[in-house]
Amino acid sequence: MEAEKIIGDWQKNKFKPIYWLEGEESYFIDQVVEYAEKNILSEAEAGFNLTIFYGKDADWAAVVNACRRYPMFADKQVVILKEAQQMREIEKLEGYVENPLRSTIFIVSHKEKKVDGRGKLAKSLKKNAEILSTKKLYDNQLIPFTAELVKSKNLSISTKALHMLVEHVGSDLSRIDNEIDKLVVNLSGRKNITEDDVEQYIGISKEYNVFELQSAIAAKDLVKCIRIIQYFESNPKAGPIQLILPSVYNFFSKLYALKGLSPTDEKSAAAAIGVNPYFMKDYTGAARRFDMAAIEQILLTLHQYNLRSVGIGSGAAGDNGLLKELVVKIMHAA
Repeated sequence: MEAEKIIGDWQKNKFKPIYWLEGEESYFIDQVVEYAEKNILSEAEAGFNLTIFYGKDADWAAVVNACRRYPMFADKQVVILKEAQQMREIEKLEGYVENPLRSTIFIVSHKEKKVDGRGKLAKSLKKNAEILSTKKLYDNQLIPFTAELVKSKNLSISTKALHMLVEHVGSDLSRIDNEIDKLVVNLSGRKNITEDDVEQYIGISKEYNVFELQSAIAAKDLVKCIRIIQYFESNPKAGPIQLILPSVYNFFSKLYALKGLSPTDEKSAAAAIGVNPYFMKDYTGAARRFDMAAIEQILLTLHQYNLRSVGIGSGAAGDNGLLKELVVKIMHAA
């Protein structure tokens, strides 16, 4: 079950006795827990019927006893167990899971991992609980996720601003959400987010960023590449090598796929390699400048520089020195 479906059911006043929220992506777990804490009960009901435990300090027996209490002055109570992965003897919740109280809504936040599927608890949960199992989004899911998040806040965002935001923030979904909220505060009633907004309010230069470096590499514009890297040297947080190398590798991987396609229209080619049509001009231009042999050589070179960036055979060159070496080699790949 997805987070949106759970919250949607709650908004319709449809509740199950147990919700087990687990996995690697804490954003969706936090989304459900926050809604439960603030919205299932009214303020007056919550004073008597909302109980919150934290796994590190919680005793399993106290949690079970709280779940077995009957609500006061209401038809339901909510018990939330946060950070359950830190709870000792968590498997002893199995007895309650087997026979939950219908007037209690028990919500468990079990982050970072899933409960051991071989144990009795997991089997009881599968039988008696609604389970939300989360995992980190893949890189190619971040743009659609962010676009949908912007839309859910009744906003729109330019394609370039969207990519700037995601390239800068990366895969931290909570931070993406926070940065969008920061933009909302500063838009003064406007509904469209532009590159200028991202530059001004989030602190990403629209001229000197990972995305622009990638475009300069695609255009074989060595002068612009060096200028951007020198900006990164003065502003280390703007372009860490750990962010740049995967981005450039992803670009050339998609370029390699594009070169392998039979002739087709630009829109179909964009869909085939998983690229927004807005950016296809970079790929089609690069496809004219780099042949298959050069792309293969570049991908191998990027792998080598990734190793050097983590200290394997890096020599005396720092991150920006490595980037300068790398772009020169890419320009001269044959």
